[in-house]
Amino acid sequence: MSAVPPGLSGAVYDRGYRPYTGPRGGRREATWALWRLSVRRALGLRRSWRQKVFPWSLLAIATVPAVVNVGIGYAIKDNPMEIPDFTFITYREYVGVSTALLLFVALTAPDVVCPDRSQRVLPLLFSRPLTGTDYVAAKVGAISAIVFGFAFLPQVVLFVGQMLVSDGALDYLADNAAALWQVPVSVALLAVYYGAIGVALASLTDRRIVGGVAILGLALVTSAVAGIIVAAAGDGGTPLAVVNVLALPLEVRDLVFLGHLGRDSDLSGVEGGGVLAVLAYLLVLGSAIAVLQRRYREVAL
Repeated sequence: MSAVPPGLSGAVYDRGYRPYTGPRGGRREATWALWRLSVRRALGLRRSWRQKVFPWSLLAIATVPAVVNVGIGYAIKDNPMEIPDFTFITYREYVGVSTALLLFVALTAPDVVCPDRSQRVLPLLFSRPLTGTDYVAAKVGAISAIVFGFAFLPQVVLFVGQMLVSDGALDYLADNAAALWQVPVSVALLAVYYGAIGVALASLTDRRIVGGVAILGLALVTSAVAGIIVAAAGDGGTPLAVVNVLALPLEVRDLVFLGHLGRDSDLSGVEGGGVLAVLAYLLVLGSAIAVLQRRYREVAL
């Protein structure tokens, strides 16, 4: 038997088989793991620095109005000129700074949904104790949680900063105690709404660019159509203004903060406009969830 040339020799190593001995979870643990994975992907964690630039830059940009408001308040605190109740931006108006959040959803929702279809990962995911409802809850929950955090943290900066620069921190807290529940409730309604719509539209395609364009297109087209309808209706307003999908969570925000629609609302002159806004909000949200449930039924995989 001829000798094996030195350059062609090899070896086999028996590392042995080590079974998993850790705790075994069920549906809840699988859903929680998928939620964590989706959050990490959306925020660019454990990815290259390029994937981290946009989400964290967005958080910084969203915090700018709060920093400006607190900075001006501090600058005029000891000014002999009295400027009563100076406010650069209110808590209600801050919830309305949603364009950047919508852009975030348009870029991240397709990124956490579309690869699962294009890379055929769904059959592997559903081989675990994971149902379609669990998958939808994890994906929508991940995007909604990030949107909530990016919208809520600047409000915290604004509230704490205003307390510190005011003449009396406790007096400011007492005067603005309502914001302690109004802000998280209105931000949560906005976050769930954006998260559900974003994931639903992204689930209709396996191409991320198409999903992002669909999300932005829905907002821009419905806003433009609503603007034309409102302009044609005149000062009296029209119920058809509810076609503005982007404005619906802001109408609900007004109901949380004011108890009625704001003067800048296209539905403010419509009788029963508040009820109509809530019904339209629930209809759009329910439709998005229905689309997701249909897209991720196990029998369809």
